[in-house]
Amino acid sequence: MKIFVMFCLLTANATAILAQKTPIKDTTRHLPMKLWQKETTSISEKIEKFTVGRDREMDLYLASHDVLGNIAHAQMLASVGLLSSDELRVLSLELKHIHNLIQKGEFEIEDGVEDVHSQVELMLTRKLGDVGKKIHSGRSRNDQVLVDMKLFTRSRLEEVAVASKKLFDLLIARSNQHQNDLLPGYTHLQIAMPSSFGLWFGAYAEALVDDMSMVQTAYRLANKNPLGSGAGYGSSFPLNRTLTTQLLGFETLHYNVVYAQMSRGKTEQTALTAIAAVAATLSRLAMDVCLYNSQNFGFVTLPDDLTTGSSIMPHKKNPDVAELLRAKTNRLKALPTEITLVMSNLPSGYHRDMQLLKEILMPAFEEILDCLDIAHFMLEHLQVKPDLLADAKYDLLFSVERVNALVVQGVPFRDAYRQVGKEINEGTYQAPRALKHTHEGSIGNLCNTQITELMQAEMQRFGFERVHQALEALLR
Repeated sequence: MKIFVMFCLLTANATAILAQKTPIKDTTRHLPMKLWQKETTSISEKIEKFTVGRDREMDLYLASHDVLGNIAHAQMLASVGLLSSDELRVLSLELKHIHNLIQKGEFEIEDGVEDVHSQVELMLTRKLGDVGKKIHSGRSRNDQVLVDMKLFTRSRLEEVAVASKKLFDLLIARSNQHQNDLLPGYTHLQIAMPSSFGLWFGAYAEALVDDMSMVQTAYRLANKNPLGSGAGYGSSFPLNRTLTTQLLGFETLHYNVVYAQMSRGKTEQTALTAIAAVAATLSRLAMDVCLYNSQNFGFVTLPDDLTTGSSIMPHKKNPDVAELLRAKTNRLKALPTEITLVMSNLPSGYHRDMQLLKEILMPAFEEILDCLDIAHFMLEHLQVKPDLLADAKYDLLFSVERVNALVVQGVPFRDAYRQVGKEINEGTYQAPRALKHTHEGSIGNLCNTQITELMQAEMQRFGFERVHQALEALLR
């Protein structure tokens, strides 16, 4: 019996000592109150970390847009009697102050604060007390993040359009500069027919025109106002959604409040599809530069400061800038599919899955803008080699010119084709190097003026100036 009692005492002591050395970790802590939190709610630190994720980092992109949405919402609340004129005045002044902090890079989301919306409301409440708490009337965090994302996407798509137009202008200038410098044209990576650097540069310019149509589609979808849709089912307050649409410079509003929430994901996917279109153009251009710069082709030269060397081969001048441009843009082309998979099988209404869309969309804008900038820099310094087609190895490029010359003389095309094929096989073929291409879009008639007019028309359709004017008025 004594032995049993001693064993129990020793066991109890050992358990107590072990408990002192390895206490059970309390994974619940009292964090700063969330917009959604009740007084009795406690939050697991582990769950906090998992659910917030990279939101605080991504939300810094949204800060200025969140303030703009708040100013417009406050003006609307005052217009329907939910804020007094004095409350609107002090709220507007403080929101403009926060906007100035953001522009100066002095805004931050504090530790323990969940997102940018919480941070802005916290700053308002600290400064204005109960007046700051009124800003959320008639609004949910769902439509707040929606309007932030719309404003952010609209703004960044404008940057993509402007950067693409800058690259377009350079491509047109280089096309005109090199319209008479001939270049081998290829099909199946075999020499096919004569081309020119004028055609080559101009082709990518016109590709950007089509890409701008895609960017414009994405811009128009981002340019619709979801504010006032609340959690996706509207509000019993008499909100004036037309007013916030005008104040924020939106083209129109998402009328149906359920669909306003359903536009989350579609807006991001369409924006990334537009980015992917521009990326596909840059990727193909980068591949051409890689090929044309190689010794086996030798059509263009990259200056020394645009190439890198080898650790063991002293002769190497590698086109790393073009290769990385190709890789980065190829990666961007995959992002619309990633959005599609995140949104797969989601029913109507808001779901936390959508938070991850920020992590896909926001860095993509940085990447495509960086790629457009480096593509411009590379093409600006690219050196074209003249008189390429004088080399006898390109004689066969002119075989169609020989066929066409026979057709002009009255020989049926199929007979002319067989005759030139026979000349090539028998070694009697002579390349007619004089070119007479006059139709629209050919070597001798690039139509760069018409292509430029198309691009100008696309750019005008965006309506950037109207948006700028609305936002400037909001901040006055």
